[in-house]
Amino acid sequence: MRKKIITPLVTCMALASAAANAAWYEVTGTSTILESTEQARERALEDAIFQALKYSGADIAGLAEIRPYLAESKSDYQFSGNEIRHIQVLDTKDRRGVMKLTARIDIYPTAKACHKNQYKKGLLMSRFNIVSPQQAALGGIFQFGDDFTVLLQRQFETQAQSFVAQGITPHNVSPTQPDVAAMIAEDTGAQYVLIGSITDMSATLDEKVLVKDKTNRQLAMSIDVLDGKSGEVIYQNIYRDIAAWPFERHSKVDTKTARFWTSPYGEMAQRVSRNILLDLESNLSCRASTPEVVSINGQTGQISAGRVHGVKYGDELALWHNASFTDQYGVNRTQLRKSEMKLTVTRVYESSAEISVSPPELSPSIQIGDMVTKHAL
Repeated sequence: MRKKIITPLVTCMALASAAANAAWYEVTGTSTILESTEQARERALEDAIFQALKYSGADIAGLAEIRPYLAESKSDYQFSGNEIRHIQVLDTKDRRGVMKLTARIDIYPTAKACHKNQYKKGLLMSRFNIVSPQQAALGGIFQFGDDFTVLLQRQFETQAQSFVAQGITPHNVSPTQPDVAAMIAEDTGAQYVLIGSITDMSATLDEKVLVKDKTNRQLAMSIDVLDGKSGEVIYQNIYRDIAAWPFERHSKVDTKTARFWTSPYGEMAQRVSRNILLDLESNLSCRASTPEVVSINGQTGQISAGRVHGVKYGDELALWHNASFTDQYGVNRTQLRKSEMKLTVTRVYESSAEISVSPPELSPSIQIGDMVTKHAL
C-alpha cells in the first residue's frame, strides 16, 4: 500500500491574522459522497479542520471536542475554550461524487497542550482479528485485519502528536492475560498496547428497480488499550460505519492495493483509523509519559526515551523513585516518590538518552526502573 493513499492530500495556506499568536488557515477538505451530500459535507469539513490543526501545530484532539457541532450545515462556526476559534465555509463543490469543501479556520495554538509538555508515549499494536471470518468471504478480504493494522500503525507514525508507534507484535494479546501484555510491552519498551477486533463486516443488498443494485457493507470494531506496566485496560471504544461496496460480488479484492483504499469502503476504513487516533489523543495525551532510568554509573546514567519521543539536549528532568510494593492480597501496587535531585539530558540517541545528576551526592539513591518526567508534576 502506497503512502500517498494513507496521507490525505490537502494543503494549508497560512493567512495573516490580527492576533500575534493566532492565524487563519485556508484549507480544502474532501470526502466521497456516500449516504448524502450533507454527510459528505460534514466529513469534508472534518478533514479540512484536521489538516489545519496538523499544519499549525495545534492539538489535533480539539477536533474530537467540536465534531458533534459540525453536523449542522452552517457557513460560520464559532467556539470558545478550544484552540479552534472560528470556521468560515467558503465554498463547497460536488465533483464526480466527491465533495470538496474550502474553509478558513482561525486557530490559536497554546503552549499548554499535553503533547507539548510531555514526551511521546510508546504504543505497541497487536493485529486486528476478524471475529467472524465468514463475513470476509465477500471479496475474499481475509487479510483485511492485518492490512488495517498496518494502516493504523502508519496513521500513528505520520499523524500522532502524543504517541510513538512501536510496531506490530506477532504475539496474541488479550485483556484477559495482563501478565502477557505487560511482558510484551516491557520487551518492546511500549507504555501502551492497543488490541483490536473487527466484529462486523456484513453486507446488505439495496435492490433497485431502475438502476443497478447497490451493496453496502458494515465495518464495526472494538479496541482496548492496555497499560504496559500492569496490563490492565485503561481505555475502550467501539466504532461502526457503513460504506458502499463497489466491487463485483464474486471478485477477489486485494486490500493492499490503491484500488481498494481509494474505494468508498477503503476511504471509510481510513476515516475510522483516524477517529481511533483522535480518540486516543483526546483521552490519553494528558497521562504522564513514563520513561525510566535503565542504567546508572556514578553521576551519569541513561533513560528509555530518545529523539523519537521528543527528548532534546539540555532538557531538565524530575526523578521519581519507584517504591512499588505487594499488598496483603498479593496485588502489586505502584508508588512513586519525587526526588529533590535534577537530571539534565547530555546526549540524545534514537530511543534513549544520557543524563547527568545534580547534586552528584544524591546519585547513589537512583535505582534502575526509577521514572523521570519532563517537568515536575
